[in-house]
This record gives sequence, C-alpha cells and structure tokens, in this order.
Amino acid sequence: MNTESEITANSVLPARRLPLRLQTSDGLRLVGELALPQEATPKATIICVHPLPTHGGMMDSHVLRKMAWRLPALADIAVLRFNTRGTSSDAGSSEGAFDEARGEGRDLRAAIHYAVGQELANIWLLGWSFGTDVVLKHGDIEPVRGALLLSPPLRFTTAEELRAWQDSPREVVAFVPEYDDFLPPDEAIEAFAVAPRIKVVPVPEAKHLWVGERFVADLLNRIVAQVLPGSPPLPATWSGPMERWSDL
Repeated sequence: MNTESEITANSVLPARRLPLRLQTSDGLRLVGELALPQEATPKATIICVHPLPTHGGMMDSHVLRKMAWRLPALADIAVLRFNTRGTSSDAGSSEGAFDEARGEGRDLRAAIHYAVGQELANIWLLGWSFGTDVVLKHGDIEPVRGALLLSPPLRFTTAEELRAWQDSPREVVAFVPEYDDFLPPDEAIEAFAVAPRIKVVPVPEAKHLWVGERFVADLLNRIVAQVLPGSPPLPATWSGPMERWSDL
C-alpha cells in the first residue's frame, strides 16, 4: 500500500521520459527530452525554452526540470525541454553556437515541428528569461495555442516584435517576479504596453531565478491554470512511486 509523501524540490514523479534528437532547418542536431504521462493521453503540451546559456541556462534549469518531473503525473501535461544551439547539460550538447535569440528561432521551430509530428495536442510555449526573447521573436506561429513568459528581460526583443503580438490569436501571459533583477513589474507593464493583449502578472516576493520551493509550487500552479483552465490546484503530496533526485 502506497503512503502519501510530500512533494519536495527533488521529487521525481513517474513519467515516460524519451530522449530526443531534434533537427533544425539549418542542419543542427539538438538534444532534448519529452516527458509524457505514464498512461494518459496528454491534455496539453508545454515546449520549454531555457534561460541564457552563456550564464548557465540549459534544459535542466531548475524550474523546467521540475515541470518535467511533476506535470506529466500531476496534470497529464507533456513537457518538452531541449538545449538550444551551443548549449550543454547532462543530456548532452546541442550543435551550433549561441546566436542571441536569432538562430534559436530555428531551434524552437524544430521542437514545435517534432510536437506536431507526435500529434501532441494543445501546444503552449514557455520561455524563461532568455527563453522569453526566443518565444517572443519566433513563437507566434501555428499551431501554438499560447505563450507563457517567466521573468522576461526583453533583452533581445524589439518593441516592434512585441507589438506584433497584439494582433496574434495566441494568448500571452508574462509572470514577472516582484524583485526581478532585470525587468520588475512596473517596468514590465510599461514595456509591454505596446501590446495590451499580453497579460502581465506580478508575482509577490519572487525573484528572477524563482529559487525556493514555495515559489516553484506557486508558479507551476499558475502555469497549469493557464494551460488547462479550471484545473484544481496541484496536490502537495503523492501516493505512488516517487524518486528523489540527487546530484551526489
């Protein structure tokens, strides 16, 4: 008989985890992973684009990794993570070199193309920090349903590129930490004003890197509520098999 265990920062819940090799339109091979519900058909798919690789960002950046650890089991959501060009993680290294959110658009399209080929439904994009620039510059395409932005710095995205989302059919929500190091809520609201359809959601007490389990748990609930409206809050405990990740 399984007992209830608390879901903590290193909890790894059951999923079908498939290593990926994505091919870009300019001939690069990217490494990634698709985490699927063990048995259920996914209700939604989230394609993740990681933070700045020149400052340690990768597909294993902690929020993205915890999404893949939890959401397939807790919400029947598929999570696709990959290393953009020139980025390495434990899964391996993607070919190419960092390109300031330009060539990374081809990387994102390769991930979308793969998801479509697997007939994954209800595709959402999620960018974190640098990943938000990639999403904003290149993600307004079919069959993407919407985009979620975590800690958007708007470092590589122009006002014209932002303004283009105003006429997009896709829903866009930016979760902006109260104490963000690069673009705090007041500045974000001003910057995103060129596209009023983009919803800016300040998140109290959070910081750019979303460190701390309470912030991650809150953020994952916000993500699920956006992707699957009407979903109940994610449980804080799990009664089935559960591994504990360790880097030791």
